[in-house]
Amino acid sequence: MCRIVGLVSHERKLSTDMEETLIKMRDVLSHGGPDDAGVYIDKKHGVALGNRRLSILDPSPLGHQPMGSEDGSLWITYNGEIYNFMEIRRDLEALGYRFKSSTDTEVILKAYQEWGERAFERFIGMFATGCSAFYI
Repeated sequence: MCRIVGLVSHERKLSTDMEETLIKMRDVLSHGGPDDAGVYIDKKHGVALGNRRLSILDPSPLGHQPMGSEDGSLWITYNGEIYNFMEIRRDLEALGYRFKSSTDTEVILKAYQEWGERAFERFIGMFATGCSAFYI
């Protein structure tokens, strides 16, 4: 399974030390996510997400995490498995959504874009997420 980490600053800003801490937190978990590593840092909003990826569903770079929405307003780092993600993906495609990867991560992201928190009522599986939502 992947490994996820995150930091939130109540002062809505991240210091260089916090960024370095996030990367250290992420990398100490490399045994659980040997295939890829990523970070998303939003200094303006004081949020940082990190991921060590164990590539299962889509081992290509298209499954890299943290993963952002096309407009950059939503970000997710994710660990787990959504068993019915293909069904949800088909529902989203019928609504006009297009997908770049074959991951359940991207399905979660787009489901949240469409249905907000109600998206979680649709998921059958086991998962932990770190989500960052910014509306400008």
